[in-house]
Amino acid sequence: MDALEDVAQEAVLHEDFDLAERFQHFASYARGDLYLDVLEIFYDEEARQRSERFMRKMAAMGAERAVAALDALCRDNPDATAADARELFRGIALSVDHLSIGAGEGGTRLRHRELRTLQQFGRMELVLKNLPRPASAQAARMIGEAVEGVDAGLLAQVLELKARRAGLAALRAAVDDPDSSEGALHDCLKGQEWIFGGVYVAELSRRQYTPDTILDIPLLRGDGSLHVVELKRANISDLVIRRSGHLMPGAPVHHAVSQVQNYLRTLDENRHTILAKYGVDTRRASATVVIGHPRYVNQKITRREVTETLRTYNAHLARIEVITYETLLESAERMLALSSARQDSDSEEEPGT
Repeated sequence: MDALEDVAQEAVLHEDFDLAERFQHFASYARGDLYLDVLEIFYDEEARQRSERFMRKMAAMGAERAVAALDALCRDNPDATAADARELFRGIALSVDHLSIGAGEGGTRLRHRELRTLQQFGRMELVLKNLPRPASAQAARMIGEAVEGVDAGLLAQVLELKARRAGLAALRAAVDDPDSSEGALHDCLKGQEWIFGGVYVAELSRRQYTPDTILDIPLLRGDGSLHVVELKRANISDLVIRRSGHLMPGAPVHHAVSQVQNYLRTLDENRHTILAKYGVDTRRASATVVIGHPRYVNQKITRREVTETLRTYNAHLARIEVITYETLLESAERMLALSSARQDSDSEEEPGT
């Protein structure tokens, strides 16, 4: 509580009033002067929308009950006046003091440790949610000091998993939309390098290393070398075709691979210049082409046939791999499930054990 108040006071001194107001609110909550659901209305958009929906429903329900009460009054007393209606509603207002939920226990019981974890990290996540950008370095330092008492590692895992789930859901929605463009899919994958696997440490901000080469998603490997991700649309009907009884990749796949081959050749030829200028090693860079989804393939070709056809095709490629958005999503889902299981396992261990 003291740390929150200190941040609020120093933020005022630095004229960072948005930050000051936020931490003043949470200091009030820590003192017991402000309810948590009030904070949620301030800082959680979903909670605010839920409250507004509930408010509208209650208003509508109240109006309906009022109409029903007036109908009953008029039915029992056709000569009822406005004074009679006021008396009726005054009596209803007085009677609500006798309403109750009942003696049933209900609810969900949690062990003390689990309850403490929910309280600590659930509320700290709310503190950090949509946090305004600090107006100064001093304000940023104050925020760090205010939350240093929290298990930062576990909190970071919780927030990171939540962000990854949201990013994956957005990508899945874009893939499921047959009208999604390459640009829409790129927007969903921007800053989501984890989806492509743990061997990549970051997505590079620079997408152009030669005048005639603009990369969709340039990824940096742990050894400092470049990996190129080329994105195509998910809705491609001729991703795999059947000719003379045999399955083979369609023209869009060959075009995408040829495009990436030219990228890699250009990067190889300019390796020394790129390494000296940008510090990225592009010699023998590798690439992934993400294209299509079995759900959009015509000619009654099954999902398994699409997968096997691309696996055979990839076996003859040296530095390029072709995958579908389905493969990408399934791989990312498995990674998330593994991360969630690891986090649950860690959280079950008592502190100090």
